[in-house]
Amino acid sequence: MNNFTEFVGNHLFLSVSFLGLLTYWILGELKQRMNGTSAVSPIDATRLMNHSNAVVIDVREDKEMSDGTIINAIHIPVGDISNQIKKIEKYKEKPVIVACRSGHRSASACNTLRKQGFLHVYNLRGGVNAWQKDGMPLVKK
Repeated sequence: MNNFTEFVGNHLFLSVSFLGLLTYWILGELKQRMNGTSAVSPIDATRLMNHSNAVVIDVREDKEMSDGTIINAIHIPVGDISNQIKKIEKYKEKPVIVACRSGHRSASACNTLRKQGFLHVYNLRGGVNAWQKDGMPLVKK
């Protein structure tokens, strides 16, 4: 215990930063669970797509789409989600995976979809960046 106290004392900034990041992560996870949204990894998203016919909604902006998108993804920029619910309401009872560049904007879109009655909403953890990092393919439209 003495070594731990000494470490924390010698690395106060590092310790406080770690605790801050840990708190931020825990609160983010709790907020998502309270909103009825689960985060899924790219591998889990692929399983949902292949075995449960999950639909992917890409909420990135138009200019971000030049690198490509997840195959068969429906593109609706995050700011247009509320206005384009009719375009996707037939998927209300299917698993829906929402993706953006890093997973932050898609969390907001997930909340909107849950409020609109979508039953099974998943946020792609790490977004399209994580998808690419895991070696998953993107298609250009």
